[in-house]
Amino acid sequence: MEALVKRTTKEDQEIAISSLKGIQVISKKVKSSKAKAVKIKVQESEEIIIIPKKALTLLSAIIQIMAEGKTISVIPSNSEISTQQAAEMLNVSRPHLIKLLERKIIPFKKVGSHRRVLLKDIMDYKKQLAKERETQLEFLANQAQSLNLGYE
Repeated sequence: MEALVKRTTKEDQEIAISSLKGIQVISKKVKSSKAKAVKIKVQESEEIIIIPKKALTLLSAIIQIMAEGKTISVIPSNSEISTQQAAEMLNVSRPHLIKLLERKIIPFKKVGSHRRVLLKDIMDYKKQLAKERETQLEFLANQAQSLNLGYE
């Protein structure tokens, strides 16, 4: 499967907003059940399809993102992505990402003259970065409290 990127239209966003609460309630109920699959009835054709329980959780997340008006990207986790795609995912410039790759902070491989990065490695780096930021923010908050800087 190749990457799937779809922009959310205003109409899509409105539909997602109206269905968000319902899908979240159903998703929570299904999540707590022991069933491994979910039956969905398609109103237009009266057909019933069976999907994995995890797919309903993913669908709920997709609708949440669409309700926020954001673009949806679905990329298999074992996919290799370009340096431009990786930079966009990390919200950094491509030259900055190249520096991270060359310093071996993020693993990559070369295909001809092009660098390719595993999506998993980008997501791992992003999680690590978030963890480090959280630690630093906690340190600063504790320091502000101990110095009585007026933050409540």
